[in-house]
Amino acid sequence: MEKTLKRYALIFTLPTVTAFAFAFMIPFLQGIYLSFCKFTTVENAVWMGLNNYKTAFSQGQGFTKALGFTAAFTVVSVLTINLLAFTIAVLLTRKMKGTNLFRTVFFMPNLIGGIVLGYTWQQMINAVLYKYGTTIVSNAKFGFWGLVILMNWQMVGYMMIIYIAGLQNIPTDLIEAANIDGATPWQTLIRVKIPLVMSSITICTFLTLSNSFKLFDQNKALTDGAPMKKTQMLALNIYETFYGRTSYEGVGQAKAVAFFIIVAAIALLQLSITRSKEVEQA
Repeated sequence: MEKTLKRYALIFTLPTVTAFAFAFMIPFLQGIYLSFCKFTTVENAVWMGLNNYKTAFSQGQGFTKALGFTAAFTVVSVLTINLLAFTIAVLLTRKMKGTNLFRTVFFMPNLIGGIVLGYTWQQMINAVLYKYGTTIVSNAKFGFWGLVILMNWQMVGYMMIIYIAGLQNIPTDLIEAANIDGATPWQTLIRVKIPLVMSSITICTFLTLSNSFKLFDQNKALTDGAPMKKTQMLALNIYETFYGRTSYEGVGQAKAVAFFIIVAAIALLQLSITRSKEVEQA
């Protein structure tokens, strides 16, 4: 049976490989090529060398400022989302009444679209700020923390479900052994539970890291980069460069390629660090 599968492996995988090539690899490689060209359509691309990349990283493009804002937002979001999600998961894995209801309630925000969330939270935050004579787009700090709150509200429930699955997978024998040895609840959490849910931590950190860096629709709806593009994130900066300025399609494409390299490098580094700390269960 195994020999037969190996013999016909190419036939079985060919449809998937073909679909992957046409839907991802060919557009991806074409996008890299276009990042070195000046174009308005794919047919009229003219080779420009590294000019697009020089322009993309020039001071007037705002790409480096958007990168700094995105990096700060990502660090805060990854820490707050995972801390809140893990804390709630620990509480909901205890023997309490109504835990299933709480899990459902916490997970529901993840089902709402980013644009809807952005405009909804904009109205709620402004309703509070109006009392003090200001709005979310009048100060970059308000926009920053507004995005952090929105991202937490949307993703904490999703990460919580992953952490709950990891915590429930811990053998009860280990918890009982720790209790018999006189370990406090805090010691059991730090020395037993957390090392055994490192695989869940790896997944949650990767998801929050990549989603925070790629954030677009919530940023567009909540602040649209205001004031003066101080709350503009990388995805929104690329979008406005590509679609908002004539003859800057090549620069926008160069930014997109640089964006991909940055996100991929950080995500791979994070995966290698957290995976090295994972503990295999016997």
